[in-house]
Amino acid sequence: MTMKNVDLPHLRSVVLAGHAGSGKTTLGEQLLFRAGAIPRQGRVDDGTSHLDFEPEEQKRRESLSLAVATFETDGTRITIVDTPGYLDFAAEVVSGFHATDGALLVIDASGGVEAGLENTVALARATNTATCFFINKCDRENADPTGALDALRDAFGNKIAPLQLAIGAAETFSGYVDLVHRKAYHWDGAKDTEIAIPPELEGEVARRRDQLLEAASEADDDVLTKYLEGEDVTDAELEACLRKGVKDSVLAPVLVGSAAIGPGLRALLDAVIRYLPSPADEGPATATDRQGASALIDPDPDGPLLVRVFKTAADPFVGRLTYLRVLSGTLHSQSHAWNASRDADERIGQLLLLHGKEQEAIGELKAGEIGAVAKLAATVTGDTLSSRETPLILPALEFPTPTLMVAIEPQTKADLDKMGPALQRMLEEETTARLERSEAGEQILVTMGEAHTAVIIERLKRKFGSAIITKTPRVPYRETIRGKIQVHGRYKKQTGGHGMFGDVWLELEPNPGAGVEFAERVVGGSVPKQFFPGIEKGIRETAAEGVIAGYPLSDFKATLYDGSFHNVDSNELSFKIAASMALKDGVHQAKPALMEPIMTVQVRIPEAYMGEVNRDLNGRRGRVLGMDIKDGTQVITANVPQSELFSYATELRSITGGRGTFAATLDHYEDVPAHLAEKVIEDHRRQGEGSGSH
Repeated sequence: MTMKNVDLPHLRSVVLAGHAGSGKTTLGEQLLFRAGAIPRQGRVDDGTSHLDFEPEEQKRRESLSLAVATFETDGTRITIVDTPGYLDFAAEVVSGFHATDGALLVIDASGGVEAGLENTVALARATNTATCFFINKCDRENADPTGALDALRDAFGNKIAPLQLAIGAAETFSGYVDLVHRKAYHWDGAKDTEIAIPPELEGEVARRRDQLLEAASEADDDVLTKYLEGEDVTDAELEACLRKGVKDSVLAPVLVGSAAIGPGLRALLDAVIRYLPSPADEGPATATDRQGASALIDPDPDGPLLVRVFKTAADPFVGRLTYLRVLSGTLHSQSHAWNASRDADERIGQLLLLHGKEQEAIGELKAGEIGAVAKLAATVTGDTLSSRETPLILPALEFPTPTLMVAIEPQTKADLDKMGPALQRMLEEETTARLERSEAGEQILVTMGEAHTAVIIERLKRKFGSAIITKTPRVPYRETIRGKIQVHGRYKKQTGGHGMFGDVWLELEPNPGAGVEFAERVVGGSVPKQFFPGIEKGIRETAAEGVIAGYPLSDFKATLYDGSFHNVDSNELSFKIAASMALKDGVHQAKPALMEPIMTVQVRIPEAYMGEVNRDLNGRRGRVLGMDIKDGTQVITANVPQSELFSYATELRSITGGRGTFAATLDHYEDVPAHLAEKVIEDHRRQGEGSGSH
């Protein structure tokens, strides 16, 4: 199917977003099918969907990454960006909002307002995106479209404007009333046909139309006056208010239907075309020019080139597939563009229009259009492409911060070489995953949650043949001493010819916050100066390995104050060994202690979950330091041991129904409670015995 050229007013781009399972992908699939963009309708449950085409999505029967599909209907070109509802893949939703001019938020008629929907509404507000709601699955058992509408109004206020009222619910759902034009439609199995408004619904229609007028009149002062004075508002005036109100984000219309069977979808497409903005309505984009000054760039196909890169897919066959939204100018196939973020010239190969898993080669992408290109060399998600003559940079995309940590290692020796490069390529695609090296020397993968981790691991294996295994990270404990002690270390070895001899007296004392410090106050050459570096080395190397539990020993001072040497047998190595022996011996007598990292955690939650979250923090040995309200959200600040936080991302989500987030930073180290310290030391001792070392 080849696309005709269309002008700016006939372009629409819409992100489909909402809670997991609300039917976004099925809705996208139906819209594509109805517009003739795909020959037959795929199904998410059969793994035949055009929008969920990655093997991991087909296996789980849910979207894990955004998918783009462009189709034409009634002379308008519409691009939909279908996004995952599952919270682990929230980054894809952020990308989707930055690629589109409008949002269609989907809610399941049998559920209330869930976390996934709340997050997308917050995102729509933050990005000032014009929004419509679609109450889906009105035909499913337990469906209550009117209840869902009231839940939306309860959660988001009177800006929620009902455009339609469902006729019936669940198995009796048969169509809808159009509240703007006061007409009713019945689904006959193939299309919506006009009928008279059922008499039993007249009261409800009047009440809901009044809610619609109340919301819509906010967009126009003259209409508001008419509404408040009880004068009749014409359909044309109401239409104009709706268009302006949606565009200015002062109201959000609500439509009803069923994506699985089809009622309401024609009206939904009409509403997208009628109310959601075109790029021409959106006005200029703000970018930064070469001098660092703000520049307003209009959405003009003949203007300077300005392209937002909103997603990167790592593909082992095509290489990198880069998803683009052109904000100004025209991008041509087989041309060049300038990446000002990275000071790099990019060769643009064949441009593609995306129809889910199908791709259509296209000569150019103009302002307002969305497409993709393969094999860009330097460009990653969030970058801006422009021209070398007029370099421009768009503001960076802000993605959620990952907080779930797992340690990773290659499954076999063969995977070791593949793991590094495979992870690097994978992370180009994953904007909310990070690789870190822990203080305990492990490779740590930080992700949005357990499902995110699992999908990354599956993709690594499928795309790059690298198998990795995960485990709970090791806590980077530290050892220290609390007492002051003098200790003797003597190393003597006699062999044929030269022997070995080193003899030191050390004073060990606590030295909080100062790491490892070495000093000497030797009187009268009992240990010659040339052996001092060996002694210091013995102390530092032994401290790094740890003495009581195999963790680095720190915050102590070791002072060399006496010793003796042998003219022939003494050398640097002998003194290094003697110092190491003295330190190992002395630590056990100097009240050794095990310290653990304590994190400062900021937890953001709705107030309703305060009690439960606080109880849970106490169970994690947390100390709550304060509570605050920011932007209507409760912020709890607490100190929590790091060992208690590895699975917190998952637990917090389950306590708060996905509404809570947290951030943690290292604050300080403090002593591990005795009963826990004993266990750590015992584990270390057992491992030592198991490996046959002492």
